[in-house]
Amino acid sequence: MQSYSAGRPILLWLDLTRDKSTHKLMQQFEDYCECRRGDVSLPVGWEGSRQVDMLCIHFDKPDANGLNLLLEIKRTNPSIPITMFTVQHSEELAVWAMRARVWEYMVLPLAGEDKSRYLHSLRQLREVRRDVPSLGRKPLVDHNPSLPGSIRLTSNHQKHKALGRIMPYIDQNFRESIDQKELARRCGMTPFRFSRLFKEVNGVGFMEYVLGKRMEFAKDLLANSQMPVTSIGYEAGFKDPSYFARAFKQFAGCTPSEFRQRLRQEESESEVLDDATAAKLEQVIKSITA
Repeated sequence: MQSYSAGRPILLWLDLTRDKSTHKLMQQFEDYCECRRGDVSLPVGWEGSRQVDMLCIHFDKPDANGLNLLLEIKRTNPSIPITMFTVQHSEELAVWAMRARVWEYMVLPLAGEDKSRYLHSLRQLREVRRDVPSLGRKPLVDHNPSLPGSIRLTSNHQKHKALGRIMPYIDQNFRESIDQKELARRCGMTPFRFSRLFKEVNGVGFMEYVLGKRMEFAKDLLANSQMPVTSIGYEAGFKDPSYFARAFKQFAGCTPSEFRQRLRQEESESEVLDDATAAKLEQVIKSITA
């Protein structure tokens, strides 16, 4: 049974707190999701972990052992997105989570709006994984964390807000033909003002933004599916295979076929764990479950 079939999202929870309080956090999601308790004593990569939509790792005060375990789970279960819930928070920890490709970083206790945003993003993610079940490395849904209260009234935030109504539409429909003039109309702007504001807010022009989205989507399919390169180009929104190949090489520095071959070579090399690494991993797991 696939985790992205009809029904509520399935969350698998790992309790890495000192007071074993994850059951209280789980209760906040039980009305919206199917919550299951995981066992950190099981080896990473266990079969049951493949049947979930999200792996939720709960920390009160993250330590080296817990963060190393998260990294190892991420490496051995690349198809499962991870949410990191933590009581102890710092900018350094948040940056670490971003670099570790954690799907979401949530600071406890949860505010109502943060919980609503998270559940909305989770549903979006689940729909994408259901539609493209062959994906294996990372989810394709982009989600924007709420801005801190201290900067909500700044001019930059007002600029983001002006585009807020159309950015989700672009992020969900970038593979289709999107009329920039129609988007400007929805925002109540002239095409010129929309184009200028879009670049100011996002750092790139509208067409470059859409192209980047398509390329990242194509890279995911190249990495995590067996689809032919031509089909991937069409799936990503390119009607001309030749243009897709040229644009991809300009974007990634290599052809789509070379990109896929390089990833497979790296993946093959990374699958080999020496005895010393395996022993260290076993020690980390034992230290957490002791």
